[in-house]
Amino acid sequence: MTTPRRLLLVNGPNLNLLGTREPEIYGTATLTDVERIVSDAATLRDFEVRAVQSNHEGVLIDAIHAARDDCAGIVINPSGLTHTSVILRDALTAVAVPVAEVHITNVYEREAFRHHSYVHDVAVVHVIGEGVSGYATATLALLDVIEQVAAG
Repeated sequence: MTTPRRLLLVNGPNLNLLGTREPEIYGTATLTDVERIVSDAATLRDFEVRAVQSNHEGVLIDAIHAARDDCAGIVINPSGLTHTSVILRDALTAVAVPVAEVHITNVYEREAFRHHSYVHDVAVVHVIGEGVSGYATATLALLDVIEQVAAG
């Protein structure tokens, strides 16, 4: 079976407010900028990207489930769901494709409740605290993993 040349980009709750939400913490780049960054990185390796952002956990889980049919991997910033959602973690495990976890800020230098990630042990790539440019780093690292697996 041929590996699909598509990634799913998942952005969790409140990331639709990037650029205006606490710019001193998250910067001024918008969600559109993030989607372009990931798409540009994926295009370098002949991959396309399907992006989803929602403030509703079930919408994200449905998108993750759908990815098992036509995506080679998932780049995800679960935002606050990182620290709370076992069901999001279970969805990522269930689709059985490689996952890259990305966070704009260094969650380990923030409030103590942000130090635990339910996604961490599911992801094969972790990019933490590089700002929105970390999305490109995560995308390219995930593509390395996907291409290594495809090569056998």
